[in-house]
Amino acid sequence: MTIDLLDLLPTEWRDVMKPHLDLEVVARLSSFVEAEYAAGPVYPPREDLFSAFRLCSPAQTRVLILGQDPYHKPGQAHGLSFSVRPGVAVPPSLRNIYKELQDNLGVKPPSNGDLTGWASQGVLLLNAVLTVRAGQPTSHADKGWEHFTDAAIKAVNDSPYSVVFVLWGAYARKKAAFVTNAQHTVLQAGHPSPMNPRGFLGCGHFTAIGEALGKAGRGTITWS
Repeated sequence: MTIDLLDLLPTEWRDVMKPHLDLEVVARLSSFVEAEYAAGPVYPPREDLFSAFRLCSPAQTRVLILGQDPYHKPGQAHGLSFSVRPGVAVPPSLRNIYKELQDNLGVKPPSNGDLTGWASQGVLLLNAVLTVRAGQPTSHADKGWEHFTDAAIKAVNDSPYSVVFVLWGAYARKKAAFVTNAQHTVLQAGHPSPMNPRGFLGCGHFTAIGEALGKAGRGTITWS
């Protein structure tokens, strides 16, 4: 089965991302992704590749949380940054995110790591790289995905609505350069990984997200 990544994108995202894309880069990326899925196993499953975009349209996007790379173990990745399917052990970085959520807002940690409920409320859970070879973290870095997802960030920056960009860790924080429109809010902190001993816990970003959305008249997110 031939993969055309632009054809797989929801129409609304294709329309806003295309002005920021080099179609030759996308064609090479499509060929690479097709070959990797054929060789397999690759995560997330093909049907979950663009879950973040399907669950959260450009107009609905109120918050963008940027991750780096999908989880590389079986059953974990399902197309949303930091999220895992119900029944899968909550990964360490997400445990720290839940800890910050509890410390910051008093929200009891959910029983599982599925963040679909966040995505359906307008939280774009975007990874910079959208596929990975099983057991080989960052194996699909520098293959064209970064160009593709940079286009998504730039498209959200073009939005006439106020959006909160949440950038955790040095890699994500580099993307702040793409957020140029004054109506947006950029929040930056260290990565939530336990390998990062400081810089994330205590950042207060969940309160800051609520304040920014309230000020912009864009409602609230139910994080529980």
